[in-house]
Amino acid sequence: MSALEDIQKYAPGASAAVVGEMEKVYALALQNADARLVSYGDSAELALVRENFVKGKLGVTDSDASIDEAIATVGDQVPGHKQRLTVYYLLAAHYGKLGVFGG
Repeated sequence: MSALEDIQKYAPGASAAVVGEMEKVYALALQNADARLVSYGDSAELALVRENFVKGKLGVTDSDASIDEAIATVGDQVPGHKQRLTVYYLLAAHYGKLGVFGG
């Protein structure tokens, strides 16, 4: 299943152009099978999602607790294995920041 197909299960109107741009930006990470998934059982990884993606890439300045809540909400939306691009897309959509990727 492509990244776009996975994302569209949770965001039916997901933009193919935005997903394509995300695939380009995260191409190196996506080459590693382990890095393609976000481990919601690893608090250190979730902190990296908060710091590097939500704060760093999206520029969100909310409190850590608020961002952690948004990350948890996305995790609850996506059962089973959580594809990194799906988590990132849903977080970007949550914060109205798809424009960071051209959307």
